[in-house]
Amino acid sequence: MLDKMNTVDIPKTNEELGIKEEFDKNDNIINIALFGVDKRGAGTGRSDSIMIATLDKEHGKIKLTSLLRDLYVEIPGRGMDKLNHAYAYGGPELTIKTINHNFNMNIRDFATVDFDSFEKIIDTLGGIEIDIQPNEVRHVPGSVAGKQVLDGKQALAYSRIRKVGTDYARTERQRTVMEGLIRKGISAGITKYPGLLNAVLPYVDTSLTKTETLSLGTSALTSGIKDIEQFRIPVDGHAKSQMINGVSYEVPDTLEDNVEFLHKFIYEDESEIETDLGADE
Repeated sequence: MLDKMNTVDIPKTNEELGIKEEFDKNDNIINIALFGVDKRGAGTGRSDSIMIATLDKEHGKIKLTSLLRDLYVEIPGRGMDKLNHAYAYGGPELTIKTINHNFNMNIRDFATVDFDSFEKIIDTLGGIEIDIQPNEVRHVPGSVAGKQVLDGKQALAYSRIRKVGTDYARTERQRTVMEGLIRKGISAGITKYPGLLNAVLPYVDTSLTKTETLSLGTSALTSGIKDIEQFRIPVDGHAKSQMINGVSYEVPDTLEDNVEFLHKFIYEDESEIETDLGADE
């Protein structure tokens, strides 16, 4: 079982992953970093997609949070830079540390897929249903407007659309695809879950062990998950595009505000978010 799993060892201590003790909280809410890269392997390529996947057993939800790749953040040991450059500098380990350091998170594990693997995963699962908008059709080969099942090549093209809307809209499309994948896994049920993992995991690099992977999925399938919710950082009105030394960044007005919104969404331990995301244009 899971004999073809690609397990990548990374440090797990708080210090090595930039986890502050006061934010190492709530075992019923598990956060995992998800990376989509142009090339698999630690320390190679830039992360084209960065998400936090949250299994919230306390509230019966799965949550997907996109972190904009151009976010201007402090990369430990490297200084201020784009968030997605952390993957090129130090692979998943440094990227996790960067997320934990800037957003007061407690992430210890990750899963990474490259573009080729992404296509194969979608095809292995029999495609994914997406509602293609009229202005997206010409960017997705062989598609038409409306709901349809996309194959791996089409789903990748959809996820990487750059010329329709902002980068915020691009992250929304990526979350839509990820939500579709998760719903396929949930609909397969507990009896088919091990077989599904066997088919998909050869295309994934992850720090999770075989036991952890089985346990995590089983927990998601048996803990009464009712909802899949989406979010992104930065939130509307709390960042702006800015040129710094000739390079365009997405600069948070204050990182603290974005961290507060993120924690309210993931942990639900404070009052509801007062400022919603707005439309991803």
